[in-house]
Amino acid sequence: MGRPATARQFPRFAIDAAVEVLVGDAVGAHGRTRNLSRGGLSAAVADELPRGARVDVRIALRLEAGHTSEPLTLPARVVWSTPLGGARQLGLAFLPLTRQQAADLELFVRFLDDGRDDGRDDGRDDRADARSFDT
Repeated sequence: MGRPATARQFPRFAIDAAVEVLVGDAVGAHGRTRNLSRGGLSAAVADELPRGARVDVRIALRLEAGHTSEPLTLPARVVWSTPLGGARQLGLAFLPLTRQQAADLELFVRFLDDGRDDGRDDGRDDRADARSFDT
């Protein structure tokens, strides 16, 4: 008998944005987000990171008229890592956030939620997409 289905604590939003995963002061991996929630994100990255690693995740949203948001950097932990073609897919859980980080994340999520009728991950996102980092 399989495990009973459980509801996720936070709704996920499909988002295709550039992401950097920082280990200390260095970029440990970079790639693209697949989804984001108030609790964490999934990303396809070029490099493998060990499960349990404490990292910082940097993402930014492309806004209307070609503008981008300020990059949001949040502490996270690598929860899982699986092969994805020639890359890796990571599951990252956010660690406790400062009040400012939590407020900034809330703005990101509200921006994503405003772009959907029901706020669920439907595999499409017409408002948020890629951004390159110049760091």
